[in-house]
Amino acid sequence: MYSRRNFLKTSATAVAASWLPALPLQASIATLGNPANSNANPPHLRRLSEGWEFLQGSLGSPWEAWHSEEVAVWQPIAMPHCFNAYDGCDPDVPYYRGNGWYRTHVPIANPFTNGRTLLHFEGAGQTTTVYVGEKSAGKHTGGYDEFVFDITDLLPDASQATDPTAAQAKSKTKKPSGVPISVLCDNSRDQDRMPSDFSDFSLYGGLYRHVNLVYVPAVSLETIHIRTDLPTPQSPAKITILGSLHNPSASTTTINLSLEVVDAKGTSVHQSAHKLPPWQDTAELTTFTLAKPQLWSPTDPQLYECRITLHTPDADYTARETFGIRHTEFVPHGPFRLNGERLLLRGTHRHEDHAGYAAAMPDDLIDQEMQLIKDMGVNFIRLAHYQQSRRVLEHCDRLGILVWEEIPWCRAGIGNDIFQEMGRRTLRNMIAQHYNHPSILLWGLGNEDDWPTEYPEVNQQAIRDYLQQLNTLSHQLDPSRLTTIRRCDFARDIPDVYSPSIWAGWYRGAYTEYQKTLETERDRVNHLFHAEWGADSHAGRHSEDPDKVLGKIVTGKGTDERGMDYLLTGGQTRVSKDGDWSETYACNLFDWYLKTQETLPWLTGSAQWIFKDFTTPLRVENPIPRINQKGLIERDMTKKESYFVFQSYWTESPMAHIYGHTWPIRWGAEGEQKMVKVYSNCDTAELFVNGKSGGTKHRNSQDFPAAGLRWMTPFATGKNTLRVVATKNGKTVTDEITFLYQTETWGTPTELKLTEKSRSQIDGKEAVTVEAKLYDTKGILCLDARTRLRFTIAGLGTLIDNRGTTKASRVVEMSNGRAEITLLRNNSNSIVAVTADKLPTAFCNIT
Repeated sequence: MYSRRNFLKTSATAVAASWLPALPLQASIATLGNPANSNANPPHLRRLSEGWEFLQGSLGSPWEAWHSEEVAVWQPIAMPHCFNAYDGCDPDVPYYRGNGWYRTHVPIANPFTNGRTLLHFEGAGQTTTVYVGEKSAGKHTGGYDEFVFDITDLLPDASQATDPTAAQAKSKTKKPSGVPISVLCDNSRDQDRMPSDFSDFSLYGGLYRHVNLVYVPAVSLETIHIRTDLPTPQSPAKITILGSLHNPSASTTTINLSLEVVDAKGTSVHQSAHKLPPWQDTAELTTFTLAKPQLWSPTDPQLYECRITLHTPDADYTARETFGIRHTEFVPHGPFRLNGERLLLRGTHRHEDHAGYAAAMPDDLIDQEMQLIKDMGVNFIRLAHYQQSRRVLEHCDRLGILVWEEIPWCRAGIGNDIFQEMGRRTLRNMIAQHYNHPSILLWGLGNEDDWPTEYPEVNQQAIRDYLQQLNTLSHQLDPSRLTTIRRCDFARDIPDVYSPSIWAGWYRGAYTEYQKTLETERDRVNHLFHAEWGADSHAGRHSEDPDKVLGKIVTGKGTDERGMDYLLTGGQTRVSKDGDWSETYACNLFDWYLKTQETLPWLTGSAQWIFKDFTTPLRVENPIPRINQKGLIERDMTKKESYFVFQSYWTESPMAHIYGHTWPIRWGAEGEQKMVKVYSNCDTAELFVNGKSGGTKHRNSQDFPAAGLRWMTPFATGKNTLRVVATKNGKTVTDEITFLYQTETWGTPTELKLTEKSRSQIDGKEAVTVEAKLYDTKGILCLDARTRLRFTIAGLGTLIDNRGTTKASRVVEMSNGRAEITLLRNNSNSIVAVTADKLPTAFCNIT
């Protein structure tokens, strides 16, 4: 059985009132596979995961891909693969931009007489050229949309009959059998390609999404689009199913189709059979009405499945598409309504990036991340700043998360004709490939296209004209969805929904200015949405006085990000430059924004920037070099304290979290009253300090901070234990932390100490974690130290570094006077050193 969830080509055809002609195959769409279990592939689809080799660097020609052993060393790799997985956040050298070659042998066994053999790429960065032997199968520019090459006519005749099992058995003792496939991925700088090299994220290279080999009959279904018309939330739904063909041989044989639609329980709601002559472009296959449709929503994401079987003389070919039915409305200057009811969009953002993998995230990690997002209470996500993995969209459909997905026109002016056509093409592809996802709410047309360094210049009228082109094209392709863009103020009137730049309390102003800014921006556009807000936080760094910097901030002068505000130098005082980057401050800012959003009945919603830390070449001086640290979780999915702030506002299941799980030592004077905050969605909470009740508090979302669930209490010098018992609707939850309270004050840091902290096993190898601490001349731990450290190693041990996290980076700022890193012993002794400017080096022997 086939399904779009495991195979997809892109298409210029779209489900619209007026249809555009289909593009060539490399930009068209097909539907194959099994969405429920990617490992249970049908016999006519094979994921090409094994047997690949990689070479970083240039070759003279595709011939050298198979005759280069004397001059190049190829390495076996696991797929998917990103060749920036390690260097994406190297603190010393910018990540590699250039050629990366891949090669493999693919046994071909097409079961269809005169069938077509296709190579399907779910995404590769950033320009991809595919060769069968030495023959070019095609070239695709763009790192994020899917593409397909029909390689049938490039295959040697004998290969069509090759038995893959026999070929694999022979390859164990002889040279690999099968057709030689080589792929060149190139992420070199390219001024004519989106996104711009000035973008604040890494433009990764490699085959970082799945590659599939697909067999189809001589005539197959190329696209299936399901148009759902729901005039009102209470009305019947009209369902129109449209399709296009892949018919390279121009067959005129009548096509027999059977079609079935089932609901979420598997109950058939429509069946029909059709005999049709082969058609060009897109044809309407059937139209029917559902009197009482099951509506899709974040709380009840009902999905239908459309199954279309094409009957051929050789075999039946079944394509599957899931879809949903829902009614959406953006009220002018007012809220968003889903299925007739107001829904406050509670969102975040996502980059495809992960520690140790970069863009090549394994499926299980994507699954884990999307579940974490849902568990935080999210009902909306903006996919930044490009079309993302099909698996992400499938999760959004299943979990009930509305989506803003956008093309990669990011910080790039309008470029030349090649550049502009790429924007139009990626918009066509994105809409065609993801049209059927009920989770898609908005098509994003770009991001920050008013950047000061845009190419060839910031020509406001030219940018407006191009944005208008994209806006018109989007509406032609998909009249059912609205368009949007973030931060291009001089063009805010063009898209249907606009997001201004509001960073109150970070890049400019104080977070207490947030509501006033929202109300001002509301009156400037018809439909306002607030995308991107938040604060960087260095995981494990906490503060007893996080808002101290606000006393130095100029207010009343705007809260937007301007020019080069992201830099840590220059300009007026701003929290992003002069604050402590503590988790404590970030939690306060998030808390204030969230309580404010609850009070505005007209607000459509917002999306916090960003769910997970990610790499960027522009932020070398950050506490973790080349990492944007605005995530609610670290790059390895370790939760920061702020994750629980959002849970306390957005989730229904009872939860309670005492702030400070990663704060091992608090400080202050003996007997000093210290604040304890509990982030919880419960009605009441009682705090126990060292076993003694501190009293019960009642939650009030407008009682800042922590919605009134805060206590002022002294701590005992030394060890303290805090426990909270919280209750919601008769259900009780608890949380507990233990920490030390330090009353000694410290002076100027003078001495680093490096000691072994723990030992563990990582993938069967012995690992040792070492910890650096910073002391003053009296040996007192300096708990506010933010010193920048560098870890090095001598010997055969290997540092686990370049992960972009606080505990796996060889250059990193301290969190409250401490930092750590882990190494693999490799069955040998080593010496680890830690250095810092103007401090003596410290060493630790690992035996």
